[in-house]
Amino acid sequence: MPVNNMSIGKDVSVVIITSTGSLNIPAAAITNFGVQPVTEQESRIGMDGVTRPLVVPTAWKGSFDVDRMNSSVEDWWASVEAAYFAGQNINSGTITETISNPDGSISQYRYTGVMFDLQDLGNREPTKVIKQKLSFVASRRMKA
Repeated sequence: MPVNNMSIGKDVSVVIITSTGSLNIPAAAITNFGVQPVTEQESRIGMDGVTRPLVVPTAWKGSFDVDRMNSSVEDWWASVEAAYFAGQNINSGTITETISNPDGSISQYRYTGVMFDLQDLGNREPTKVIKQKLSFVASRRMKA
């Protein structure tokens, strides 16, 4: 549902697949999804005196803010931690991002080689929502 021909956060949905399967976070629980490219930058100055900048795409990083509506984040992290201490391999996952564009078209992007990192399980205060944070790094982002 765009507003004044601009995309808003409600236009975006995500599906998070970890190494152990789908992470069952309700869409209503995700209050923020931020993504940034990771690049390597370098400048070279040739003998002609001209500076030639290089920007090389290397990866992606991002995070999710999640209002705790179920135990899926904690249960998933418990399984990651148990696998790690049992000497098991922890594989990467994927994120699929779907955006409803203002013109009615749909854009879809897939993040691959995603490694997730639990940043915060949130404060437990009597009258406040428990806010969790999950970050990630991804090898690639491709148009699906």
